[in-house]
Amino acid sequence: MINVALVGTGSIAVTHLEAFTRFRDRCRITALVDRSGEKAQKLKERFNLDCEIYSDYEEIVNSDSVDLVSLCTPPSTHANLASAFLLAGKHVLVEKPMAPSLSECDRMLEAAARGHALLSIVGQNRFYDPIRQVKRVIDTGLTGRIVHAETNSYWWRGRSYYDVEWRGTWEAEGGGCVMNHAVHHLDLLLWIRGMPSEVLAVTANTSHGNSQVEDLSIAILKFPDGSLGQVTSSVVHHGEEQRLVFQGEHAKVGMPWQVYASAEGDGGFPERNQDLEAEIQQVAAEVAPLQYTGHAGQIDDVLRAIETGSQQVLIDGNEGRKTIELIMAIYESSATGKPVSLPLPKDSIFYAQESILRKAPRFHPMA
Repeated sequence: MINVALVGTGSIAVTHLEAFTRFRDRCRITALVDRSGEKAQKLKERFNLDCEIYSDYEEIVNSDSVDLVSLCTPPSTHANLASAFLLAGKHVLVEKPMAPSLSECDRMLEAAARGHALLSIVGQNRFYDPIRQVKRVIDTGLTGRIVHAETNSYWWRGRSYYDVEWRGTWEAEGGGCVMNHAVHHLDLLLWIRGMPSEVLAVTANTSHGNSQVEDLSIAILKFPDGSLGQVTSSVVHHGEEQRLVFQGEHAKVGMPWQVYASAEGDGGFPERNQDLEAEIQQVAAEVAPLQYTGHAGQIDDVLRAIETGSQQVLIDGNEGRKTIELIMAIYESSATGKPVSLPLPKDSIFYAQESILRKAPRFHPMA
């Protein structure tokens, strides 16, 4: 039985508890950490937990009753909290984003190595069947070389969303829609396509006067093989449509699931290649459905890694760092107005948090 402590009792903690309590035969919640205790008590009652409530995480860092920590606190706290638990040999699952800077990510990775502990970063969208179908088809090569990747992370948030004290600031949230909304889709893009070699981006705050961070960003990516990608991150898009589309030499596939294949007809004009489409559909249909999806899928993956002693998870700390590196490249390009090459060096102005706080733009709403 794996003993789990949940640190932080905000809205995302409910999602974590809903997932963990699906595995009562494999794990149990032994501790909830909340500064006031009020939220923790409500969660304890709601989920019928037999656990202790603590006001300070330091009370459980060295506790024998904790094997795994689920970290559900604001991004600015992740490095300090995760590092303390990892150095104590506790496994840690960190809600996205991993941290507001690469220097903090590296600190967490070092702590995991020194503590011989598992570090996993939440990327629950990898645990859905449609994206696994897209990845499987691309991995087979049926689409041909990917020449363009389109990522639309469209969300909508009202002004009051940023009334929460830690949101909308570089110090606490670490950024805007790129860091805290598009992080999901950037993780999927990198999982399927790999890291780009160059980024050119612009960001703006168009609609949220009580926030100093961006609510809209457009980035152009160049990959090592010469292909291109584009990422739009937003919290101003009505309807909140989100999609990833990969255009290959022979066909496109995307999520929500779509497929279209073209062959060259007379004069170079397209003719629909229904045979290839049927072949792609067949490959997609052969992907076995996941037993658990979303957060439950990832928690199942983490529990299994601990149970087997392998510490091999689909999204480890290095995977989480890659997403933050791309986000920092987007922010640096926006701040400087210049293309940014990847990987980012440690002397990048967007490597360390203290430099980011000096260089990051403070947006004001457009007139």
